[in-house]
Amino acid sequence: MNKSNKNSLTSRLAILFIAVLAVFALYSSGAAAVAQQATPAATQSAAATAAPTMQATQCASVTDSTTTINIGASVPITGKYAAGGVQIQDGYQLGVADVNAAGGVVINCVRMKLNLTILDDASDPTKTVQNMETLYANNNIVAYLGGFGSDLHVAAAAIAEKNKTPYIGVAFALYGVHQQGFKYLFSPFPKSPGIVKTSFDMLDSLSPKPTKVGIFAEKTDWGAEMDTLWAKEAQARGYQLTTDQQYAPGATDFSTMILQAKNAGTEVVMMLPNPPDGIAIFKQMNQLAYTPKLTFVVRAADGASWGKTLGKVGDDVLLMPGWNPAVKFSGVSDMVARFQTQFNTPAQATAGPAYAVIQILVDSLQRAGSLDRDALRDAIAATNLTNTVIGSVSFNPDGTGKVINVVNQYQNGKQVLVWPSDQAVGSLVYPAPAFADR
Repeated sequence: MNKSNKNSLTSRLAILFIAVLAVFALYSSGAAAVAQQATPAATQSAAATAAPTMQATQCASVTDSTTTINIGASVPITGKYAAGGVQIQDGYQLGVADVNAAGGVVINCVRMKLNLTILDDASDPTKTVQNMETLYANNNIVAYLGGFGSDLHVAAAAIAEKNKTPYIGVAFALYGVHQQGFKYLFSPFPKSPGIVKTSFDMLDSLSPKPTKVGIFAEKTDWGAEMDTLWAKEAQARGYQLTTDQQYAPGATDFSTMILQAKNAGTEVVMMLPNPPDGIAIFKQMNQLAYTPKLTFVVRAADGASWGKTLGKVGDDVLLMPGWNPAVKFSGVSDMVARFQTQFNTPAQATAGPAYAVIQILVDSLQRAGSLDRDALRDAIAATNLTNTVIGSVSFNPDGTGKVINVVNQYQNGKQVLVWPSDQAVGSLVYPAPAFADR
């Protein structure tokens, strides 16, 4: 990222932080919030995926306590991010149910159950702020869990920092927020630089290798970040950048940028839309008979609504949502089976990372040996897990996670893991067939 863009992004994040605090100052404590308690029972033994209970083995005896460990999350159950938000919610709930079914969390020879409160922020950062303050003031939480979407996480991270409460969030790749000096923010999830590197590593491996790349990016902080990184990487690797278009989220007519890419012979399109915009863009690409050889759709294609809404039109796109239920890590198959039974829907790309958040949190609580928020923060920072459903997890000093980045491709309406090769369960469809031939 060049210096001017980096400074611009830093300024926007700083302004958002100030705005977030201003919103809280105006927020009335009587604002309504939709709470959902995490109570689903695990339907099978959770032994394979419950977090380790190493402290129990160090105790002559363990005392059961009626005191609960309160944790809270602001998640978009409704609104533009709902498809991904519901999977986040379900992943959290299954993780909590599994831990509690296995006995709970042992801290200093006292066993306690997790108590999770989820509030719906309706995909609105203002409501995210309100929910975060409500959870802190009314629910006596020891940790926050994040929702879905970079703008919501930016708002949430500022409040977690203000309240000095650990915050673990997935389903957001914005890198810039981790450069603001936040000490309580942790994200075991791929970030923008890693996503960009992975996408070009994959392109470099193709035969015949494409040469013309285009960008469709929304006008947001994350859109600007990804746009800059994609353009810089394309130039560094010798690709021709044929089009670089930014658009306002919520726009309805994308024909100009689509036709510009088509007329320039753009072979690969890298785009960052929200789910409704991404679906609209693909419908118009179909109408305008423009099918790139490959299309990377970051975020918009993560949830199940992509395949259900677009059908064959949504096939063959590539996405990097952080996970696939076919990954070859400990406990994944058991977790996926329980998820299907519990929620009567398959575990999608954001469910696994959400479940892993619970594994990371429980491991950290037990190592902290305390419900003190600062002790827990230090324990999360020292995480070195090898057996989560997203593989090995540790954290950099800025709170970004050292995690694997996988690439999925929609094939026949389902996300198929196609990269990296040691994790892949299917072959890449390349070049993508024209919409009219599907």
